[in-house]
Amino acid sequence: MISRFERFSFAISGIYRSIQKIERDEMERYGLKGGYAQYLVAMARHPQGLTSTQLCEICDLDKAAVSRSIGEMEERGLLERLAVNNAYRAKLRLTEKGLAAADYVSRRAQQAVSVAGSGLSEEDREVMYRALESIAAHLQVISKEGIPE
Repeated sequence: MISRFERFSFAISGIYRSIQKIERDEMERYGLKGGYAQYLVAMARHPQGLTSTQLCEICDLDKAAVSRSIGEMEERGLLERLAVNNAYRAKLRLTEKGLAAADYVSRRAQQAVSVAGSGLSEEDREVMYRALESIAAHLQVISKEGIPE
């Protein structure tokens, strides 16, 4: 008999691997790594610009990973720095090319989620998201404070 832990962790791991593959496949057209999809979508939601620190917080990634990604996206003309005085305080904004890429990624993600969730009612979907958000919040606490005795 498969335990609840195994069932949950196998399902989440499988979902995560599938998402990573889909992101890699979709970002290939821009010559970027799959994880950059998250940056593009996050930045598109903030047309006034974001600092790299803010992007780290939104995407829940470390500064080194975000810094490398920003450099590469800047080289490819997907984003621009609005101020250059301090690399971490400079606002970053998507260029027209970046906005087009973000729009593409967002549309493809919506399509993937629609197909993946086909067969679920809106009520089922709402319950699922509420449950996942609750589990994620609890796991974050546990990961910081440890498993309660």
